[in-house]
Amino acid sequence: MSEFFSFLRKNTLAMAGSLILLALVLVIVFGPMITPYSPTKLDVLHKLAAPSFSHWLGTDAFGRDVFTRIMHGGRATLAIGVGVVAIAFVVGVSFGMLSGFAGGWTDSVIMRIVDAILAFPALVLAIALAAAFGPSLENAMLAVAITLAPQFARVARSQALSISVKPYVEAAISLGLPTPRVLFRYVFLNGLGPLLVQSTLALGSAILQTASLGFLGLGAQPPMAEWGADVSANLQFVRGAAWVALAPGMAILLAVLSFNLIGDSLADWFNPRRRSELD
Repeated sequence: MSEFFSFLRKNTLAMAGSLILLALVLVIVFGPMITPYSPTKLDVLHKLAAPSFSHWLGTDAFGRDVFTRIMHGGRATLAIGVGVVAIAFVVGVSFGMLSGFAGGWTDSVIMRIVDAILAFPALVLAIALAAAFGPSLENAMLAVAITLAPQFARVARSQALSISVKPYVEAAISLGLPTPRVLFRYVFLNGLGPLLVQSTLALGSAILQTASLGFLGLGAQPPMAEWGADVSANLQFVRGAAWVALAPGMAILLAVLSFNLIGDSLADWFNPRRRSELD
């Protein structure tokens, strides 16, 4: 662990991504505890107020404090991202490991399904699924998870194919160990590195896709605070009160950027050649 933090300090982009994410998490977690405003209470007498000491990022068309909305919306957005990636990870890795380890017709059937899903642009497929399921936060999460699971399946299959021919895996099989135990202990754990990298990158993609669905009205519904929905609701005021749409948009940008930077850094960490170049 100390080696990882030493590597992190030497990687400028990794440090930048970590600091951005840390700042976002601190604001999102502790900010709502100190703000005097409600994210949903209306105050039309102070609608579209400019940024000030009372309202750091101004107010929206309903008089709600934009900074408070971003903090509460960040809780929802990050929780959604983690939930989506967790679902996609479990489903995708399970089928991917089984596909690569079993081979034969099992591999063919699973990977043809994966290829069929990957043939569609992820955001277009998520929009189609969310529209079919109906506009709600839960359905948006499920739609995005379906688009991300095949990516985990491909990575997991690749790891299973390379690890399952290792001598220690063949020895475990010859000793008669149960297949689930072999898959978890010897294949999954030894192939965890690339899956962690994929998970970090998928977090940024999940946040961006979920915010896009919220922007289109297929995700979180009013009056719930959510970054994508807030950008959509306030876009019409961007010329006269730019802060109402730019603030949640910047929050999305920073969150996605931080996860992408951290994901790239993890990829470098699990690559021995790249890691030695940075030492």
